[in-house]
Amino acid sequence: MSSKDKNPEEESTLAQNDHRRLGKELGLFTFSDLVGSGLPLWLPKGATIRRILERFITDTEIAWGYSHVYTPDIAKLDLYKTSGHYPYYKDSMYAPIIIDEHEFMLRPMTCPHHFQIYTDRPRSYRELPMRIAELAKLYRYEGSGELSGLVRVRSFCLADAHIICTDKNQAAEEVSKALDLIEYIATVFGLKLGENYSYRLSLGDRTDDKKYYKNDAAWDEGETMLRSVLKDRNGAFVEAANEAAFYGPKIDIQMKDARGKENTAFTVQYDFCMPDRFNLTYVDADGKEKRPVVVHRSSIGAIERVIAFLIEHYAGAFPVWLAPVQVVVLPIGEAHQAYAEKVAKELQQHDIRVEVDASNESLGKRIRSAKMQKTPYLMVVGDKEVAAKTVSLEHRSEGSLGVESVEQALTLISEVIATKK
Repeated sequence: MSSKDKNPEEESTLAQNDHRRLGKELGLFTFSDLVGSGLPLWLPKGATIRRILERFITDTEIAWGYSHVYTPDIAKLDLYKTSGHYPYYKDSMYAPIIIDEHEFMLRPMTCPHHFQIYTDRPRSYRELPMRIAELAKLYRYEGSGELSGLVRVRSFCLADAHIICTDKNQAAEEVSKALDLIEYIATVFGLKLGENYSYRLSLGDRTDDKKYYKNDAAWDEGETMLRSVLKDRNGAFVEAANEAAFYGPKIDIQMKDARGKENTAFTVQYDFCMPDRFNLTYVDADGKEKRPVVVHRSSIGAIERVIAFLIEHYAGAFPVWLAPVQVVVLPIGEAHQAYAEKVAKELQQHDIRVEVDASNESLGKRIRSAKMQKTPYLMVVGDKEVAAKTVSLEHRSEGSLGVESVEQALTLISEVIATKK
């Protein structure tokens, strides 16, 4: 890890479940001074967790009515001047790149790109709400003093979406549905509202024209709507002044890291500004052209940050469906290695992530190593198992599960994976 991200003294005092410590111990990610501070490099195991998480989020969002798209990581600076992001965020943007006499930027957000998709052709009220989603690579030049493992980085992938709505009433429905999705995903991860995460209503300041888009009536309307949605859900929330986005108020999902520091994991935002800036319109039932409103939302936020939270929440012991290695097969001796490889191949054919540890270490050391790596299941094979075509199955925390046929063990593990227990 880059010396700018943490120093040796800080590393020695990291909490046991700090994602920076566990990320190194479990071989999930690293940093390089030659690559640059705040630019994580995903090692094979960490890349596996990320890949499974991204597939889960994409499939879930599609099932919930989102249309996934791809847009470029770079765009003309004019796009961000039109959106209004440039004057507000230029200090955290990477420097412009001059190409063919035009200035381009590595994108810090995706909303302007998604609005270009919306304006590709005229839209009808029948098409709304339109939910445009993307797993988007973004780039923000955070100050070196702000960088912290995966929680705050300079290159990240955001599970982002923009919902174009006919009016504030439809927007209120979509905000509530976005919170439904967030709470569903949190439940899959084993996170509880009020215990592992909380809601914060972030408000604007009507007197600060430099930080916030000037439209007092729209601010009042947006804040009232979000407050009403939260109250109707009967969930606890706090209000925070001067924490809104420049274009509208938002509901922030707050989480605490291993050090007890609270961070905004992701948001649901009400936007009354961008539709004007990009001239977003739709044709209503009366045949007249009208201005929509937009809800910005993320289902899990930045992949990097949510993985940091999950590493700490699980203390590195990921549930089976997310574990980078789900099973380790341990042959007692060299004579049992061929059978171990056969068992592993059968598991792989059923999409189970498996490794064979046939190293020269003692069986006890290999079992300890597998448990230190938080591997959910261990399969030990020796003379008896080879003869009976079975495995001795063990769980990392529950201990021995007895001797099972390969088919029985496969059925048990597959069920746990499928149900995301």
